[in-house]
Amino acid sequence: ETNTYGGPEFGMECALKPVTDPVAETARAAAQALAAIEAPLLALSRHLEDILDDEAAELDGSQRSRIEGALRGLDRRARMTLPGWRSMLAALEDGGDQPDPDFVDWLSAETAFGRIHDVALRRHWIDPTVPLEAAVIVPSHGVLVTSATLSDPMQEDPFDLARMRTGSARLIDPPRTLKVESPFDYAANSRVIVVNDLVKDDPRQTAAAMRELFLAAGGGGLGLFTAIRRLKAVYERLGPDLAKSGLPLYAQHVDPLEVGALVDMFRVEENSCLLGTDAVRDGVDVPGRSLRVLAFDRVPWPRPDLLHKARRERLGGKGYDDALARARIAQAFGRLIRRGDDKGVFLMLDAATPTRLFASLPPGTEVQRMGLADAVELTRSFLNPETT
Repeated sequence: ETNTYGGPEFGMECALKPVTDPVAETARAAAQALAAIEAPLLALSRHLEDILDDEAAELDGSQRSRIEGALRGLDRRARMTLPGWRSMLAALEDGGDQPDPDFVDWLSAETAFGRIHDVALRRHWIDPTVPLEAAVIVPSHGVLVTSATLSDPMQEDPFDLARMRTGSARLIDPPRTLKVESPFDYAANSRVIVVNDLVKDDPRQTAAAMRELFLAAGGGGLGLFTAIRRLKAVYERLGPDLAKSGLPLYAQHVDPLEVGALVDMFRVEENSCLLGTDAVRDGVDVPGRSLRVLAFDRVPWPRPDLLHKARRERLGGKGYDDALARARIAQAFGRLIRRGDDKGVFLMLDAATPTRLFASLPPGTEVQRMGLADAVELTRSFLNPETT
């Protein structure tokens, strides 16, 4: 059974179990091939170690550095990568219908331009804090975990989910928690609006809404998308309209630049606009007027892929989905106010957005629901009071 959770944009995936006989036979052959590679790699690694030891007096600095670099690469592949691959294949060789309780194993096919370009066997920890705890937390004298979205006010204990997601819930000594209030006056310097008269699946309406909102703000607009396909569709319609008003438009997945370069250009050009996905949502630091209006195309629910489904079942079901969406909305909202004199308008272009998803916004932040025309007028008057 194939799960096409993202359609042609994200490819296809299917669960590993139950394993068919041809797949099990192929896994055995692949495991034998990996074993044949592993032994020579280990032998070469030991030989390089001997050279570093036996010829220490003859090796100059550059030669030693090259050998040490090669040794690290061989060691990583022979002692970490190959055994990991072999354990994945072992799950196929064993057959059976029951998945491993600690891992999610699946087969995926990635597509590009309508064609499959990569097929893979994949494995992830259901709870990635298990290896994190073993490799980082337990050997450390102390660990500090900090984030603006660690706590969740909708939980009975706001730090419950944070303890699970950091692995600290399994420690003998419970972690100490601290919540520090922001010094910014969000009630005075920000507005949060849910636009309730758009059809969210129509890219023409999304493009028109972002056009009017970005023009009302005079630029400085950031459009966030949960799917690359919708971003590109909106970009095609939005770019020419903004260009007529002298507002540059940049877009992740469209412009042939790294995200960091696009953000730098957006930061420097005060009236430019930028479209992006989750990398922009979580990694933008643009203080001042260069970012003054942020429009989210729809609620950033987690993608219902096999990995998320397994983690959802382990970590709390629907409440886990809500917590992730709240954290993503809070992360996006946090892009707007980066210093005391910043002002910004945050808009959700999805009328079906539940009010509970705004619970992680700073205290005093009021959520207003209105049509696009009223949202445009509020954006214009709030950001440019001298012109109204």
